[in-house]
Amino acid sequence: MTDSDRSAAVSSLTEEPAIRAPSSPGLAGRAGAGAPRPPADKRTPAATNPRRHRGPLYAALDLGTNNCRLLIARPHDHGFRVIDGFTRIVRLGEGVSVKGRLGDAAMERTMEALRQCRNKLREHQPARMRLIATEACRAAENGAEFLERVKAELGIELEIVDRRTEAELAVTGCADLIEATAQGALMFDIGGGSSELAWLDFRGGRPKSQGRMSASIRSWQSLPVGVVSIAEKFGGIDVTHDVFEAMVSHVSEHLRQFRGREKLRQMIATHPVHLIGTSGTVTTLAGLHLGLERYERQKVDGLWMKRDEVDETMKVLLGMPFERRVAHPCIGRDRADLVLPGCAIFEAIRREWPTERVRVADRGLREGILISLMDADRAHSRASRYPRRNGNGG
Repeated sequence: MTDSDRSAAVSSLTEEPAIRAPSSPGLAGRAGAGAPRPPADKRTPAATNPRRHRGPLYAALDLGTNNCRLLIARPHDHGFRVIDGFTRIVRLGEGVSVKGRLGDAAMERTMEALRQCRNKLREHQPARMRLIATEACRAAENGAEFLERVKAELGIELEIVDRRTEAELAVTGCADLIEATAQGALMFDIGGGSSELAWLDFRGGRPKSQGRMSASIRSWQSLPVGVVSIAEKFGGIDVTHDVFEAMVSHVSEHLRQFRGREKLRQMIATHPVHLIGTSGTVTTLAGLHLGLERYERQKVDGLWMKRDEVDETMKVLLGMPFERRVAHPCIGRDRADLVLPGCAIFEAIRREWPTERVRVADRGLREGILISLMDADRAHSRASRYPRRNGNGG
């Protein structure tokens, strides 16, 4: 999917029907621009907001290896309504898997994207926000130094989250797409520099609140492979069948370290379990499967794909020359060299744990952040309204 397609997709969310956001156990948000850092509560203090009469705004920023994404939303019923957003492919992690450092050109591209995010944050003045950075800044030796530059020049502070937090936020963001009758699910998030997997097991009971779904994580793994790092290792332009199989084998080696690997396979054989994928790779496959002339989030998010439909779509994509990938409206130049490396990661997961269906999620970390921030404020509001009595009844 091209950068302009993704931007259009985000823009089309503005003031659209609310996204259902189940309550969550409350992952504390971190302060943004210039805010102090209390030891326990990292949420931003309430800001003076001209839109307060319409409810407070919340913001979530995800700076990944490949993309810079921002969502600004307002609580709505038990969910939220997206007010504004921004997304741009910046390839911050370009070359990190080879050199171990963020490159100058990549940092400049990212600074420009973050500057636009800063402007949107200033315009909307969210009451709460959490701004995170993931694998590129975790892995690069100058990652922390780059974030210090961002803070000094733009006045916004990003936190580097660990891999477990990244997996939990992705689960929270996708929770309401897990089928109600499923006994388990394997959620995967294919990133630019790493990929997260989380096995959810409901056989001992399913959380009453879908937002507490991360409590059902039985096992999780962060793979040190993503679309950018695979493309840098194997190439992503001219991908033959043999090169693709080499990519799949490389990822499969990492999957063998998944704790509970065999038990998950046994569960899939005997219980209703499905995959749920959140990444540009999976949404691109969905767009190709649907034959979309341009990417449409409303048609992709929540789509079910059967095993044979994924097989056929991957076959078509693998046979598509680079120039056709560039020209395709659901891929575009920015992703033409990354989509097949992403498919190789997806294929390795499918071969390791074959299920009949996968559900496509055009949501993830940002939505998980928004849900957790809003839930934490709801819990605080309830506690203030109904303070707990002490033991003597006073």
